[in-house]
Amino acid sequence: MRSESRLVRWIGYLTVIIAILLLGFIIGWFSRPTQTHTQEDGSSSRYLRELLDEMRPENIKEHLRKFTRLPHLAGTKQNLLLAEQIKEDWLAFGVDSVELVPYDVLLSYPNQLQPNYISIVDSLLGNEVFNTSLAEPVPEGYEHVSDIVPPYSAFSAQGQPEGDLVYVNYGRTEDFFQLEREMGINVSGKIAIARYGKIFRGNKVKNAMLAGASGIIFFSDPADYCAPGVETYPRGWNLPGGGVQRGNVLNLNGAGDPLTPGYPAKEYTYRTSKEEGVGLPKIPVHPIGYHDAIHLLKNMGGEIPPNNWKGALNISYRIGPGFTEGFQAQKVRMNIHTNNVVTRIYNVIGRVRGAVEPDRYVILGGHRDAWVFGGIDPTSGAAVVHETVRSAGRLLTRGWRPRRTVVFASWDAEEFGLLGSTEWAEDNAKLLQERAVAYINADSAIEGMYTLRVDCTPSLHTLVYDLTKQIASPEEGEEGMSLYESWHKRDNWTDDRDAPRISKLGSGSDFEAYFIRLGIAAGRARYTKNRKTERYSSYPVYHSVYETFELVEKFYDPTFRKLQAVARVRAGLVFRLADSLLLPLDVREYAQALGKYAQTIAQLGKRHPDELVTYRVTFDSLFSAVENFTVAATDFHDRLKTLDRTDSLQVRMVNDQLMYLERAFIDPLGLPGRPFYRHVIFAPSSHNKYAGESFPGIYDSLFDIEHAANPEKAWEEVRRQISIAAFTVHAAGMTLTPPA
Repeated sequence: MRSESRLVRWIGYLTVIIAILLLGFIIGWFSRPTQTHTQEDGSSSRYLRELLDEMRPENIKEHLRKFTRLPHLAGTKQNLLLAEQIKEDWLAFGVDSVELVPYDVLLSYPNQLQPNYISIVDSLLGNEVFNTSLAEPVPEGYEHVSDIVPPYSAFSAQGQPEGDLVYVNYGRTEDFFQLEREMGINVSGKIAIARYGKIFRGNKVKNAMLAGASGIIFFSDPADYCAPGVETYPRGWNLPGGGVQRGNVLNLNGAGDPLTPGYPAKEYTYRTSKEEGVGLPKIPVHPIGYHDAIHLLKNMGGEIPPNNWKGALNISYRIGPGFTEGFQAQKVRMNIHTNNVVTRIYNVIGRVRGAVEPDRYVILGGHRDAWVFGGIDPTSGAAVVHETVRSAGRLLTRGWRPRRTVVFASWDAEEFGLLGSTEWAEDNAKLLQERAVAYINADSAIEGMYTLRVDCTPSLHTLVYDLTKQIASPEEGEEGMSLYESWHKRDNWTDDRDAPRISKLGSGSDFEAYFIRLGIAAGRARYTKNRKTERYSSYPVYHSVYETFELVEKFYDPTFRKLQAVARVRAGLVFRLADSLLLPLDVREYAQALGKYAQTIAQLGKRHPDELVTYRVTFDSLFSAVENFTVAATDFHDRLKTLDRTDSLQVRMVNDQLMYLERAFIDPLGLPGRPFYRHVIFAPSSHNKYAGESFPGIYDSLFDIEHAANPEKAWEEVRRQISIAAFTVHAAGMTLTPPA
């Protein structure tokens, strides 16, 4: 009996052990990472193919049509309704969570009771002899639409300055230098008139203020906003004479909301007074169409300017100041009554939770707000984001889930200074610095009809090339050709590299806070014009009432296949960054780019060989740091080849090194005078926000150094900036070395 009971006990023990082992096996089986999260088994590639195939041009067309029916200016009821509609759609598409995130920021609107306009007044009689238009002629089919904001310059100072007019070309730094030093014309106390183009409008205002102008007027010259041989809208895609470019005229330099620089504009946040707001202009500013500009310019006196100052209007383009004989009693008066008011805005934030690394974020963000209908800017991009979210939702129903968390964002108030995206970045800065892998921008998806355009951080170059080889060209007659081949054929890199051109990131869109302040790898893609032959600025009807759905449908992309190609590039970048076992970031590309940037900035310094000797300025330390970084990058890449990819700890370690590399280029002190621009390798030019500069601290210190009031101090700053850049590059290279 005893032996029988002992046997029963042993059988019981054995049964329990087997049950435990079986339970452990079952738990392990169901909790294992699915095969979609490894590159090696090919299922991730299958899901990528499914995602790209899911994106349909007819859907993008319908999204664009739906989003452009009514104006949706930031801070208005219609833009909130659009945000709520997007939230509902994203939830219906299958996104895990969607929320509206509000901020209270300073926005700017025309005074409805006192319209803004420019007048020519007879100083003897005191009467107005000419007034500019109060509104653009509304395009056919939109006559019933209300709430079309009249053309204005957001955040302009109020005032009614009156005086002589001075033509200042594009209003660039070099234009004002030429006026003062070569032509002997003093702009102080005068009203400047500048044509749009070349640089950001806010930089023009800053230059006019520094020159002492009492106000500045902008106009879109046909030389800059009309393509040769193309008719004006609606018969073509050129800007009509009554068309006007709206836009903000701030000089924020990355500060975000002017009243809460550096901090999110929440209810509890301390706000400065409106008079002390960051980047607000101190002079009145106003834009007009070129038909009105003719009336202001045709009777101007003064010298005839150089040929490169002349546009395409049928006038002499004299400089001034003031009008010619017979009209000398006439002056120009600006009547500007724009109001700045704290207004609530709403970002839409959607999330798809990652299956393996939910604490790592890949962000796809683009803005929703538009000056009027926003057919191109931004709604071509918003339509692409919408189709991306829909397509991702379809994949979720088929069993796919990304390895890392994907964040979709519809930003508000981008047109007022990148406010929605910057406030969210400030609100989540600590989290993003620790967890954000990359940010892919989704502003306008098309600005021309010629080829792809990509701007991104160097570590994304290889991924962009690999991805575009998997996407079909949208061009007629290029069936069977990849987007990469089409792009390569049209826009090859001009240096010794046989590859399509990829540009540096500047600013002017929502990636700014993520890339330049926080150091998150970033990129953007869109379809563009032929930058070699199409010399007009941006696209002709930019920020006007003529940015309609019909503009895109009739002229820019009738088949919507170009928008589909851009959608696939943006979505593909997000997919690969969110789903690859190893982050697809190439440190060797960063090393190669740093070498080129160092050579370029050194060549800029070598324009002053005598001063380099006199003030003991050398770039040797920078070149040494780049060499050290290159060695570290090469070694790191070689180690990846032997990495044990089954060891999750090793994979996480190298992924963190890749993710944090961009952070290593961040200087917490920021650039001189621009504390929110903290990236030592990239920043917008201080003279044109739209253009990206490499080694911006050195570049800014060298810009116009020959006119420095104190040359010794100026060259001392060059030396200081070289040392900061050398230290930062060297330190970034150290982050790629293996642990001790």
